[in-house]
Amino acid sequence: MKSLANRAAVITGGLTGQGLAIAKALAAEGAAVAVGSYIGEQAGRSGDAAAYPDPAEIVTVRAALRDFGVPTYVGHLDVRDTTAIDRFLHDAEAVGGPADILVNAAGTTAEQPVSGHSDELWTKIIDTNLNGAFRMIRTLLPGMISRRWGRIINIGSTAATVGWKDNPAYCASKSGLLGLTRCVALEGAPHGVTCVMISPTWVETELMRRNLEQVVAREGDTRTLAQAMAEVAEQNPQKRIIQPDEVAALAAFLCREEAKGITMENIQITGGALW
Repeated sequence: MKSLANRAAVITGGLTGQGLAIAKALAAEGAAVAVGSYIGEQAGRSGDAAAYPDPAEIVTVRAALRDFGVPTYVGHLDVRDTTAIDRFLHDAEAVGGPADILVNAAGTTAEQPVSGHSDELWTKIIDTNLNGAFRMIRTLLPGMISRRWGRIINIGSTAATVGWKDNPAYCASKSGLLGLTRCVALEGAPHGVTCVMISPTWVETELMRRNLEQVVAREGDTRTLAQAMAEVAEQNPQKRIIQPDEVAALAAFLCREEAKGITMENIQITGGALW
């Protein structure tokens, strides 16, 4: 029997990058999966590095997840909007049942210094990375507590504990997410609910590529994206870039029954890098 059979998982930011890798890993373990991402990039939501999926990707991801033979729901989810959250979770529960597992992988960033940082981008990053996770947890935690079983995984970053030039909103959001993780872990502990943050360094995703493009543009040099990626790999003690599947494997383990004692932790996947 698969380790997560009869469990249902909700993954935000799950149509791309780490979120999608985690959704596949959980589906492979038998969990029903509900994957939500902000679809498209509308006016007033530009300027950050997020890779907003195209609507066509819903069809592709749904087909890929159904290959695992588990109930699957894929749809639009804006974690900045409580109405959108409620609608998504209602539809997801109709397909896979109440959520036992929540993975907060929705996130974004932007290259801007503190001096001159726009209110719009600051609010957007905090509202996605931190407030969005809070809203999802606030909605799903009571059900987990009542059923006396739950797993909450917040996708953080080494930015939670290490500052980085021109990334104040991102660093602040991930630091806040770590504090939230610890509080939720304490609240859930008596009820069989764990909460852990996974904090990788650079992970090879579309968000990373877009972020590096912003770095190169800001610095005004002539590096190509490939050269910038190679420099990141060279700076890592393992001389490589962390892959989404590495994050997904850890997330899947943390959802297993054997991991019930692992909570309130900030687990880093860095290859030895500080950032």
